[in-house]
Amino acid sequence: MRVDTRRAEQLLRWFIEVVTQLQGLFTALDTGAGDHQLRDACGIGSVEYRLSLGREACVGQIDADVDELHGATSASRPPSIPELRSQQEKAGYSRHWAQTLIDSLAARCRCVTQRLSFSCFFSGIARGKRMIRSALVSFMCLLPLLPLHASARQTGPEAVQHKTQVRDLPAIRSSKVLRVLVNQSRNSSGDVKGQEIGVEYHRLEAFEEYLNSHARDGRKVTFKVIPKAKNQLLSALQRGEGDLIAPGELLDISDAKGIQASAPIIHDVPLVLVSVRGQRSLRRVDQLSGRTLSLPTGSAADEALHQVNRQLELRKLPLAKIEWVDPTLAVEDVLEMVQAGIYPMTLVEQPIAERWARIMPKLRINRDLTLQTHGDISWFVRDNATLLRASVDDFLKGYKPSAQHDLAFENAYRNTFKVNNPLVRNNLQRLEQLRPMLQRHADAQGMDWLDLAALAFKESKLDPTAKGSGGATGLLQITPSAAKRVGVQNIQSADDNIRAGSRYMALIQRKYFSSNKVNERERMAFVMAAYNLGPERVQGMREEARRRGLNPNQWFFQTERVAMEQGGANVVAFVNSVNKYYLAFDRERESLEKGSKATTTKR
Repeated sequence: MRVDTRRAEQLLRWFIEVVTQLQGLFTALDTGAGDHQLRDACGIGSVEYRLSLGREACVGQIDADVDELHGATSASRPPSIPELRSQQEKAGYSRHWAQTLIDSLAARCRCVTQRLSFSCFFSGIARGKRMIRSALVSFMCLLPLLPLHASARQTGPEAVQHKTQVRDLPAIRSSKVLRVLVNQSRNSSGDVKGQEIGVEYHRLEAFEEYLNSHARDGRKVTFKVIPKAKNQLLSALQRGEGDLIAPGELLDISDAKGIQASAPIIHDVPLVLVSVRGQRSLRRVDQLSGRTLSLPTGSAADEALHQVNRQLELRKLPLAKIEWVDPTLAVEDVLEMVQAGIYPMTLVEQPIAERWARIMPKLRINRDLTLQTHGDISWFVRDNATLLRASVDDFLKGYKPSAQHDLAFENAYRNTFKVNNPLVRNNLQRLEQLRPMLQRHADAQGMDWLDLAALAFKESKLDPTAKGSGGATGLLQITPSAAKRVGVQNIQSADDNIRAGSRYMALIQRKYFSSNKVNERERMAFVMAAYNLGPERVQGMREEARRRGLNPNQWFFQTERVAMEQGGANVVAFVNSVNKYYLAFDRERESLEKGSKATTTKR
């Protein structure tokens, strides 16, 4: 069996890069560097991004490599991965802890830029140093064992890639398929029961008609839509996974090699401050001093806010704080949480703010304070795809969106984005009364008690007497039949209701979603979907997602697309709401658990 030395070199380069960046972070911390120095000198955003990409590869997909390595090595080979795991468990480094640590490191990187919880950050870094030493030993032992054909799998973060052939329009017409990379947000590429709602879907549909009307040989081209996280779109195009990017938002290509923008769809798009109605209007940049702005992954506001902070720093004013939200949230989710009062404010492209304000009436767009980006909303192609670029430009010059598209958008989402703030006084008082029971039963099932709290808030607003349809009752709205499946006969008391609900969730997780290829956040999303819709239906949706080329191990933005088409917005809104309540509670975990002696599991 030959060794794929090129793949080994790629993986080693990536690993060394991440370790080097983290070592730079340790050094900067030891020398007392400031926030901007930490960010600029250590590449914190890059580390966080690479860690998030590598988590599934390091923990989830590694089993596939183990299967190939078994039997292909001699008796004198280094310890296998399962053996290494066993050694790590004895030392306190189990697989679960490794995954939790990677998540923690990424979160700690965010904490540095926000000046949040430095004592917790130092604790995480200390654990990270030990983990890096252990990981380096394991990695060097496994390096000679990398199989020849494993390079066909995407088993790690983006590394050095082989040069890919650019497909221009003739090759696309010959294949009859144009692969379009779209921003996975609902704003850009939403679909409700087969009705295309995202802003890019309508343009793409019109572009498909344009291409086919200009086909000289009569061969029609169909579009294959490939949803990706916004911060993965450019690299996916560079790797040749798609022919065209349609992001629906501002996308900075200044550091992206070999990519060019189309003619502008919207020229010179400003960023606007969005808060909730009732808050004081902000008119000057210096009024952002000391305020926290919540941004989704890949937000165009990042650089604009750093420019604001440079101005504030020169004036010796407290800097504005950037809170990078969980990657399960897109721009529309952040706006919803701003409307609910969970996040204080955000900064988004003006067309996006105005679009979503029509279905989120409590949002306030501060038009008196805008930040100019001098950026355009465009499509993107590879440099050498000159004919495709020319066709795109020609199409965009004559394209005008229909007003009916906005009407369909409003009808589809009007009753979907309606989360409430679970952190207001009355809700917190109820939660404090229920906390001991929630923690006790969550610990018994190896769960995070805030998952139960989020589900209880969604299902009953923390009201133990709540009644639902089909016999569902109590805090977790569990049915008598489901409770009996897990050995609970009476679900009328709050304690028994939580016991039954937590046991049923644990049963669903063990039976259907125990694969180590599913990370913990996605696993709980699948459990919540199954709790609401039934596990068999959710499994069927995962199979359909796999058939469509979507990721069946990811609920958010992937399998939820199938759920939205087959079941409508209800189940998707349910899971999203529970997730947002969890994130809201998790932001205040320390204060919610203050005085508690219980040990809780955090996902």
